[in-house]
Amino acid sequence: MAALLSYWSSPSTLKRDFPSIYPKRCISFHNHQRTDCIRRIGFRCSSSNSPRFVFDQKEKKENSFSFRKCALSIALAIGLVTTGLPTLGWPACASQVGPALPDLSVLISGPPIKDPGALLRNALPINNKAIREVQKPLEDITDSLKVSGVKALDSVERNLRQASRALNQGKALILSGVADSKKEHGKELLDKLAAGMEDLQQIVQERNTDAVAPKQKELLQYVGGVEEDMVDGFPYEVPEEYSNMPILKGRATVDMKVKVKDNPNVENCVFRIVLDGYNAPLTAGNFVDLVERHFYDGMEIQRADGFVVQTGDPQGPSEGFIDPSTEKARTIPLEIMVDGDKTPVYGATLEELGRYKAQTKLPFNAFGTMAMAREEFEDNSASSQVFWLLKESELTPSNANILDGRYAVFGYVTENEDFLADVKVGDVIESMQVVSGLENLVNPSYKIAG
Repeated sequence: MAALLSYWSSPSTLKRDFPSIYPKRCISFHNHQRTDCIRRIGFRCSSSNSPRFVFDQKEKKENSFSFRKCALSIALAIGLVTTGLPTLGWPACASQVGPALPDLSVLISGPPIKDPGALLRNALPINNKAIREVQKPLEDITDSLKVSGVKALDSVERNLRQASRALNQGKALILSGVADSKKEHGKELLDKLAAGMEDLQQIVQERNTDAVAPKQKELLQYVGGVEEDMVDGFPYEVPEEYSNMPILKGRATVDMKVKVKDNPNVENCVFRIVLDGYNAPLTAGNFVDLVERHFYDGMEIQRADGFVVQTGDPQGPSEGFIDPSTEKARTIPLEIMVDGDKTPVYGATLEELGRYKAQTKLPFNAFGTMAMAREEFEDNSASSQVFWLLKESELTPSNANILDGRYAVFGYVTENEDFLADVKVGDVIESMQVVSGLENLVNPSYKIAG
């Protein structure tokens, strides 16, 4: 244990594996202080001459860690290393009195789901076992393709037979779960799914491995469409105190076009982002409202360190969006949907609530997971700064992630996500555009203030 304490107390180790994702906030660990506001961690595409952000001495004084607050990070690190599980440790404001670490053990069954499409399908507020039994073997094709040699296609064929059998046996139950107003569309998608499975069977028989993944993606799109048709309206009411804020009651898709500088191989890239208002209606609604205001258009990427890509800090002293109708910063509450809950948790992290074993509905599992940045010890301080998680580290493995329950995830990059690794500080967001789902936005303030 002494060795572990020494390892996790090392400033260089903490700097590498537990980077700050707070807006304009700097971290000190005990007596070792960092003086750059947005840290660089040797990002492979970043220039060594990238400008560094400097904070003033007042901010430095106000935002230094106390030993007790630092203990949280150390406890989290030790717990994760020693157990391999999401041991969340002490509450954020723990006093010196009390147990060092509660008895926390979350048993993770099977490998973590890292595909953003699968995460979004699983996050839908539906309970239809029949469609899930079609979905799972189709998703398993991804792992089957990783098998070496001719056995890969044999495994794909087994997955396909399982999915086809589930569809044939469960079609009536699947249709019964589709909302009445969407029955015809659901039936159309199921017919396309059945025909697509026959096409995939032909591809397998022809031993055309390269054609399997594109057809699999198509079939899963049909599955996802059927599952979305099962959602009949918005499943709950947002708390009254937040009911006048922009709310996304459903899902929306945003295309973000980024101009990548000094990289002839990736000059312009469009990232497709699916926002999940079912599980984060305020967070997603706030973002869609800002997109419609063109808030992010022309804004630079402000952090790209190999761990996250971050933007959303406007020019000037404000750290977030200033609503022109009030001339005040607009902030939103921390919003976390727990698997099994009917409504999100607002205004507190799961560790502060003592829900150490809870699993979030939108986990930090996928490359390109999108979440809100916020001030470190102010749960309800998120405004406009967003970040995308790039990689797993020792402290952020999928399915055992200490970010889960502490930051509000509200979407995933579903297309071109791999190119996020090529984005660097100073690259410009040329535009963000809502390409679908804008009709799900309630209380859009951009229509009021322009």
